[in-house]
Amino acid sequence: MPFAATTPPRLSTLILLRALAVGSLNMFLPSLAHIASDFGADYGLVNLSIAGYAAATAVLQLIMGPLSDRFGRRPVILAALAVFILASLGCLLATDIWTFLAFRMLQAAIIAGYSVSLAVIRDTAPVRQAASLMGYVAMGWAVAPMLGPLFGGALDSLFGWRASFWAFAVMGGAVFALCWTDLGETNKTPSATFAAQFRSYPELFRSRRFWGYSLCMAFSVGAFYVFLGGAPLVAATLFHISPAALGVAIGSSTAGFILGSFVSARLAARLSLITLMIAGRLVACAGLAAGLILLAADFVSVVTIFGACVFVGIGNGLTFPGANAGAMSVRSALAGSASGLSGALTVAGGAVMSAIAGAALTAENAAPAMLAFMLLSSLLALVAALTVLWIDRREAAPQ
Repeated sequence: MPFAATTPPRLSTLILLRALAVGSLNMFLPSLAHIASDFGADYGLVNLSIAGYAAATAVLQLIMGPLSDRFGRRPVILAALAVFILASLGCLLATDIWTFLAFRMLQAAIIAGYSVSLAVIRDTAPVRQAASLMGYVAMGWAVAPMLGPLFGGALDSLFGWRASFWAFAVMGGAVFALCWTDLGETNKTPSATFAAQFRSYPELFRSRRFWGYSLCMAFSVGAFYVFLGGAPLVAATLFHISPAALGVAIGSSTAGFILGSFVSARLAARLSLITLMIAGRLVACAGLAAGLILLAADFVSVVTIFGACVFVGIGNGLTFPGANAGAMSVRSALAGSASGLSGALTVAGGAVMSAIAGAALTAENAAPAMLAFMLLSSLLALVAALTVLWIDRREAAPQ
């Protein structure tokens, strides 16, 4: 194909790439019941298209990152987009649930657009500038999970559930063409062999700073996952609000994330990564603590409960750009691997916190338990951030 890119991509290209990777998770959520009915399958089995997909993305991040360190960012992203397009067509043409689920798992290849694009930014910018750029990118892709289900629901209502997968194929093709013409190779020092690459891994795995950054992200996302699992129960048992109002309440936390990401992008060039990370953790913890105090004082309303959760979104937006940039700067030659590993840890940490909270939440304790588990996860993220600060100061002291 002509017009192959040879220069680093524009920021808009990375935003669209990451938006497609994130939006592919939940855009067709409104269609799950129709898919189950069409295939005559149990709803729980169809739900594997969400839960199984999330698990597949966690595993694939561990693979895509190292591949991009070895062979380059561009070929890995283009190959992932090609697989995504073909898998979308497979889902579209599936005639039974098992074929559908098989191709749906293949769609998870698009996660390369999420993790490897971070490595592209880190390849082309110093660490603080990279954190600033990641803040702007996060603002853009955060809109995708807000609008995706609305778009998917509209497509289902107009054309049926398969229309979402037509849309996936078309959007995948458009982003592929964009990446082909705009995303040049940014990994200028690829590993000579996988053996040489793997010999460098112990340095990454032994780094306490890397684990501090990664666990900070994992527990930060854990608080948000607890919110996603607990919010419907709180809304149904305590406030009896409509699904539409619940959607607005959940979306407000994402709006908080966009605000936090914007502030982080503006300040990252002037403040250290760890300063923004700790500020984000303090904002999240303070908001949740205030919510619990108001709840204990019997000030109970949609604003006090869900307003406290907005601070988690703001805090995560402040934290994530710096934490991502920091994790990939521990061993710059392994930026892709670091991005993949920290991304997988983030998904896993969120899933663990969500599972623990889900087992404890009941109709009777929904609001206080949700806020308490969110605060616990946010506090653990704060401890991880403070650990990075302690390591930085300890290593700087002899100098």
